[in-house]
Amino acid sequence: MVRGAIDGRSTQSVLRVQGDGTLTTDSRALVHFESDCVSLYHARSGVLTLFERQPQTFEGSLPSGALADLTCESFDRVSSFAEFVDHKSIRVYATGVFQRLSQADAASLVNSFYVDTGLYFNIVGPELEQFYAEAGRSTDGSTRILEGVIRREFRKVAVCGSFQNSLRYIEDVIARLREKGAAVLSPLTTKIKPETEGTDFILFDYQDLLKNERDTWRHKYHHMAQFGQSDAIIVCNPGGIVGKGTMFELGFVSALGKRVIFTEEPVGLSVFFPYEVGLEA
Repeated sequence: MVRGAIDGRSTQSVLRVQGDGTLTTDSRALVHFESDCVSLYHARSGVLTLFERQPQTFEGSLPSGALADLTCESFDRVSSFAEFVDHKSIRVYATGVFQRLSQADAASLVNSFYVDTGLYFNIVGPELEQFYAEAGRSTDGSTRILEGVIRREFRKVAVCGSFQNSLRYIEDVIARLREKGAAVLSPLTTKIKPETEGTDFILFDYQDLLKNERDTWRHKYHHMAQFGQSDAIIVCNPGGIVGKGTMFELGFVSALGKRVIFTEEPVGLSVFFPYEVGLEA
């Protein structure tokens, strides 16, 4: 298998699915790692189709390096249908034994998987798994969490981006997220305080005015404090551009080990890290 580039300049994705031609821009391959198997799904236009399921036992007691190797090997087998793999076309979710890893072992696995595949290994916590299961519950009572993912992927999110340069774009993204039922923890609104419009530090109507230039940190810190309560951080970067302020926030996000999703392929990153591209699963 030839993987897409992982340095922020990804190659074009050409995912060939037997009997279904080439995945289009409105479709993705979703991979679900469980304790005893790896499943590959094709998602298009809100319809989830199981493509392949391979038995594979994962033991949480394995050394972190051995677990990472086994995970990457299993991914290679289940995604062998793809000529190219990149973070636009494939999303990875993990539950079961992966939820029981220590924070350090989970971080090690996520990092190793990213280095080997260029993809983010998304370990779904038990509460979020339950949320997906309820969202994806079928009429016959059976549940597949990826059904919930394609119906309502985001529960709680924070949104980042240049409020000075891309406010309308950010407003559109927030509107889309809320239409899908997501709670946007920050910003709460995008109505600007008139006194700050056109300045270097925009404030919204629910924020109080700055005491001095150092007070910008208080507002920035309050925004970033919502990252810890969010399931994902949505980075609005029209044209791929990521501003200095957003890059600062991304460092904070990475330290928390949170899921990062860019709305467009980022350009000019000084440090590459696990992330995803595109809002729709």
